[in-house]
Amino acid sequence: MNDFKNADDSADAGRSDAETAAAAKEQDPFVVLEALKTENEGLKDRLLRTLADMENLRRRTEKEVADAKSYGVANFAREMLTVADNLTRALASVPAEARAGAEGAFKTLMEGLELTERDLASRLERFSVKKIDPAGQKFDPNLHEALFEQPNESLPSGTVTQVVEPGYVIGERVLRPAKVGVSRGGPRA
Repeated sequence: MNDFKNADDSADAGRSDAETAAAAKEQDPFVVLEALKTENEGLKDRLLRTLADMENLRRRTEKEVADAKSYGVANFAREMLTVADNLTRALASVPAEARAGAEGAFKTLMEGLELTERDLASRLERFSVKKIDPAGQKFDPNLHEALFEQPNESLPSGTVTQVVEPGYVIGERVLRPAKVGVSRGGPRA
């Protein structure tokens, strides 16, 4: 029976030695200091990453707000372009001779239409909507929509020869591409 007791004591002693060694190791100030340094570096890294994420989020949010301010009116402006086009067509439909000889109510009507067209254009420009008139420029598929090609040896190939419908941009974005005719057959641009 004594032998069993000694065996149990030696097992307890073995366990307590391992536990004692682990406890002593944990209590070693250099080990604790290294563990704290490692934890501190990890926390600093997490903090810096979080700060960088927050800065990126702030910049992205500022850009989205600026875009919303600049381009939020785009759908409304696109709808107003048909009004501007109709005013231009109405004025263009009156022959120059009739305009020159206009008197009375007809003259007042023509002046009113011209004033309304200019006013609408200025109000659109106030919201960064600008008309693009590409006549004589090189064709740019980002700004223009080619409807047809015209043989023309006197102009470089790919030059806008005729504007069927003017285009508009809002800020840096195309609101509506200009519908144009393009030269073909001349020297390369």
